[in-house]
Amino acid sequence: MQQQDILINWSPQETRVAIVEGGSVQELHIERSLERGLVGNIYLGKVVRVLPGMQSAFIDIGLERAAFLHVADVWHRQEGGEAPMFARKHETPEPIERQIFEGQSIMVQVIKDPIGSKGARLSTQISIAGRMLVFLPQDDHIGVSQKIPAQERDALRQRLQNLVQEICSNSQEPSGGFILRTNGEDASDEELCEDIAYLRKTWSRIKSSALRLPPMSVLHQDLNLLQRVLRDLVTEHTSSIRIDSREQFELLQAFGQEFMPSAAAKLQLYKGERPIFDLYAIDQEIAKALGKRVDLKSGGYLIVDQTEALTTIDVNTGGFVGARNFDDTIFKTNLEAAQAIARQLRLRNLGGIIIVDFIDMAQPEHRDQVLAEFKKQLARDRVKTMAGGFSQLGLVEMTRKRTRESLAHMLCEPCPCCQGKGSVKTVRTICYEILREILREARQFNPKEFRIVAHADVIDLLLEEESQHLAGLSDFIGKPISLQAEATLGQEQYDIVLL
Repeated sequence: MQQQDILINWSPQETRVAIVEGGSVQELHIERSLERGLVGNIYLGKVVRVLPGMQSAFIDIGLERAAFLHVADVWHRQEGGEAPMFARKHETPEPIERQIFEGQSIMVQVIKDPIGSKGARLSTQISIAGRMLVFLPQDDHIGVSQKIPAQERDALRQRLQNLVQEICSNSQEPSGGFILRTNGEDASDEELCEDIAYLRKTWSRIKSSALRLPPMSVLHQDLNLLQRVLRDLVTEHTSSIRIDSREQFELLQAFGQEFMPSAAAKLQLYKGERPIFDLYAIDQEIAKALGKRVDLKSGGYLIVDQTEALTTIDVNTGGFVGARNFDDTIFKTNLEAAQAIARQLRLRNLGGIIIVDFIDMAQPEHRDQVLAEFKKQLARDRVKTMAGGFSQLGLVEMTRKRTRESLAHMLCEPCPCCQGKGSVKTVRTICYEILREILREARQFNPKEFRIVAHADVIDLLLEEESQHLAGLSDFIGKPISLQAEATLGQEQYDIVLL
């Protein structure tokens, strides 16, 4: 894996983070002070509705929309045991209506941000992320990240278990469960003990807040994006973290030295005259990531079409004719596309169901190599992805976990003219709609005059090419029709005024 640089562009209203590898932007993270993500936040919620038919409940946590809790995300206490846990996969979970009731106060954690028209998704399993460990206060499980090599996991798990037992032997409170994160693989016992103490202290504060605060209160808020850079985004391949704000550099340095000294050592204050994102043309990359077309170096291109239901990605050869025969041309375009698609998924933060339409390949070995390359590139993603093989129609179906809004949904909104359809009716279509509407109104009302208020292009067409039809309608209904252009109206907007 190549060395990476992390660039941070900070302003009071917005923090932008770009991860760059080999001079190319691989990931973008944006957080606005007025629109901070909710994942990881812990709330004291109030159950407003239980739906047995959907085996789910709606919980009010103080947001605009009620949040969603499914029975699979509800923990229960086993008989004869103290530790709450989820039902195992082969067990049928206890019906949700027997576990929670309307009006109940319940501690919940956000596992998915509100997306589109959907409210936040919740879990009653609480997990608190530290620098090297994740704390599971309701559990007693000791685990190790799956990203750590298998041959090292057993030894690390035993070492962590011994530490937890030693620390908690003199405490009357349950020890809780811990999962060792990848950046805790080489941590010393002292560092792990500090993290354990910090996480247990945080949990005590959360429990105390739950007893004294009213329902719909925030009990714990996850770190902001700047702090999460040090906690979640820095890896052994990170060579530098550059930030363009002295004030935030000093705050982040103090935070890092206390909790993540190895990551803090890579912090640098950017003092250049050029904006930090201009170093790698990141603003241009953001602009490209908001478009549908992605050009490949070979001359081929991708078409990325994002909808609420799913995202489709179509691969085209375009002007690529570099190979000796057509099969090789297709194969090389698809190989390049496999890398580009994986990067675009990270860059655009696309989630949910994704359908990839590679160019049809006649040779099975070519398809196997393209699929292997695609899965290899997907394995680099921090977000969980699952990809199948080629279907009978030559499509690759995959999913990418969706935990926050995509880049397009964060930075853009539906067009006020087309309402997100991506196209508007032609001027002539609008003219004919207006003529039909006037005929309909004339059958119901008897005004002295009809006045059409519409976009200037619509008025121009009615005065010119459609003037004969307009005059014919006026004669037919026996009423004069006047025209008025309105600059504030969109092309599809119009009004018919009865005078």
